[in-house]
Amino acid sequence: MDERSETTPKIKDAGGRSSKDMIFRADKIDLKNLDAQLEKHLSKVWSRNLDSQRPKEAWEIDLAKLDLRHAVAHGTYGTVYRGTYDSQDVAVKVLDWGEDGLMTTAETAALRASFRQEVAVWQKLDHPNVTKFVGASMGTSNLKVPAANVSSGSIPSRACCVVVEYLAGGTLKNYLIRNRRKKLALQIVIQIALDLSRGLSYLHSKKIVHRDVKTENMLLDTHRNLKIADFGVARVEAQNPKDMTGETGTLGYMAPEVLEGKPYNRRCDVYSFGICLWEIYCCDMPYPDLSFAEVSSAVVRQNLRPEIPRCCPNSLASIMRKCWDANPDKRPDMDEVVRLLEAIDTSKGGGMIPEDQARGCFCFGQPRGP
Repeated sequence: MDERSETTPKIKDAGGRSSKDMIFRADKIDLKNLDAQLEKHLSKVWSRNLDSQRPKEAWEIDLAKLDLRHAVAHGTYGTVYRGTYDSQDVAVKVLDWGEDGLMTTAETAALRASFRQEVAVWQKLDHPNVTKFVGASMGTSNLKVPAANVSSGSIPSRACCVVVEYLAGGTLKNYLIRNRRKKLALQIVIQIALDLSRGLSYLHSKKIVHRDVKTENMLLDTHRNLKIADFGVARVEAQNPKDMTGETGTLGYMAPEVLEGKPYNRRCDVYSFGICLWEIYCCDMPYPDLSFAEVSSAVVRQNLRPEIPRCCPNSLASIMRKCWDANPDKRPDMDEVVRLLEAIDTSKGGGMIPEDQARGCFCFGQPRGP
């Protein structure tokens, strides 16, 4: 009897033929796919071994105390869920690792580095206008994501997550959309702008550049107090501006130097604040009729900026123009912006129109404020 018949397992195909009778063509074997699958498997094993060996970080949470309820937002870097942690209402941003083992070693390392960067920035911050950091997880044990919020077969059971305080007021952008028709009273405009400018001034004092300042990344509590959120692309400001280059942020809010890939510093946040200030006052979208490509080109080459309404107080319009100056060296620091906003008198409407003209503001076509 042939020894191979005793040692070789008899695997049968759908037609009942055993592996002994089957012929495999070498040119039909997808070696590239086999290599990719092997790398992903090794990445999975490597990741788990690394997790079991490393010491626990001070900011790591106990996942047994975390309860995710439902998704509230989806972004470039992951999905945000509402939940509770140790009886506290929290928002949980889950980084999109995808199904276990489906990322290469390089992809996993890059995502972990991005995650650690966000945690490193956020955990040290303490300011009333910055969302409070609760903790994070490196995915050392299973994260229970509600099945209704993920596609079948793609539950990121070992995903990394960042846990922060939950703010019931939602994003500033949604708040502005809800007030698009009637607009906001000037007192509310200044209050929101001051919250944002104070938060950015604090970040800059810690040498942190947010790099993605936009109304979508600002959250409101039930009393309309604003807090800066989402530090996924924030970083500590480099001492050498040449070390900070590349397009980082959201088109429409990005400073010209960032769009051009030139060196930049914290003044890129000041530019973005200027766009946000216009958006807060107008309760509208900047450049609604232009594509992203058209905006990018016009901002750099034609010095395009949002059109300031005629009824906007000169003191507020002046701050906008200073903040979005094409020359970053001419833009004010955020602490100066705070002082300029604090100096605006809102008791008489902020000088919205000259006294010798009819009362009311018609450039919006709707009355301002409640």
